Amino acid sequence: MEIPNWTKIKEDLIKDGFRKVIKRTFQLGSGEVFDFEIKQEDTAACVLALTGDNKVILVKQFRPGPEKVLLELPGGAIDNNEKPEEAIRRELLEEAGYNGDFQFVSQSLHYAYSTLIKFNFIALNCNKVQEPKTDKNEFTEVILMPLNEFKNHLRGGQLTDVETGYLGLDFLKLL
Repeated sequence: MEIPNWTKIKEDLIKDGFRKVIKRTFQLGSGEVFDFEIKQEDTAACVLALTGDNKVILVKQFRPGPEKVLLELPGGAIDNNEKPEEAIRRELLEEAGYNGDFQFVSQSLHYAYSTLIKFNFIALNCNKVQEPKTDKNEFTEVILMPLNEFKNHLRGGQLTDVETGYLGLDFLKLL
């Protein structure tokens, strides 16, 4: 079966708030027209950060989507004119108070109805260099989890950056 060509006809902003939603209208080669609601998001960075004794640095925080506290990998939005590596260094320092030896792993797409591109990193030999400095709406606790426990946590799917965890472990040949 051949996949027909899609042509974007127009794009309209339908919600402009903390999250932006756009409506994209496409026409297929057959002439049919379809509308899709897309989350318009910028770029982000996330890190699988490990201490020298192979503990994974996680940030415990409330997440409004699932409405519960999750153990998350550090990460966040890449600011304007900021390089991905600068962003992830800043995020790990702000959220956890740690620094380390960073390596870029890959980019990943968020999901089919989002424009988000995520830059995935690992950081090795991480050391605490300061107390976390989070935003006024972030209430966090840093958790150091042994690598084997983290693998089970990752398999459980109870974090929002599963791909960064798997891509990082694969990059390190630790799967």
